[in-house]
Amino acid sequence: MTTDLPTLAAALAGTPLPWLVLTLLAYLGALALYRRSGAHPLLIPVFTAVVAIVAVLMATGTPYATYRDGVSLLSLLIGPATVALAVPLYGQRARIRQMWRPLGIALLVGSTAAIASAVLIAWALGGTLETLMSLAPKSATMPIALPVAERMGGLPSLAAVAVAITGIAGAIVAGPLLRLLHIHDPAVRGFAIGLTAHAIGTARELQVHPTAGAFAALAMGLNGVATAVLVPLCTQWLRAS
Repeated sequence: MTTDLPTLAAALAGTPLPWLVLTLLAYLGALALYRRSGAHPLLIPVFTAVVAIVAVLMATGTPYATYRDGVSLLSLLIGPATVALAVPLYGQRARIRQMWRPLGIALLVGSTAAIASAVLIAWALGGTLETLMSLAPKSATMPIALPVAERMGGLPSLAAVAVAITGIAGAIVAGPLLRLLHIHDPAVRGFAIGLTAHAIGTARELQVHPTAGAFAALAMGLNGVATAVLVPLCTQWLRAS
């Protein structure tokens, strides 16, 4: 059976269809497991689906580049999906206008804290400037974090891992933490999770409550802009010091 794995990998590498099917089946299976568990935070579909796909890639010896090329069609859907987030946002426009001051303060504090915490912890552990710049945009959504990290001299691959870990960890921890703090307002919950867990947290909040999903989408978009502005300022300060 072991000798058949390289042959299987070569066959799969020849067409994108198996990787698309694998990704969809992994997510559907993870979603069914998540619902069956009563929405256990450790079994969020993104996390369990990623574990399953990585296991298949390792078992078959398939390079990540092969898998990435095979699911490029799904990557093309990110743009339309992001634009579609404007629909729930439009429905919450009146409340957003009422809350723009606290939302602006939360955005500035949250974005600054996310960047500063990553940079300071990595610096305290002896990280190089390249590592610091790779981790700085970790709380922004992937299409923004990767070019920001690369432009500031970071490694896009390391930035991608940091973004994924941040989103998954945020989606797992945010719910129990907000309940512990007795925060039940869907707008507050959604904005906090969208700010810290970007697209992964936003996707989960859209499934939980429409208001939470709308505010999570708002926070994700605004934090992407804030990160693109604040990370270069952080870089200048680090290089000056």
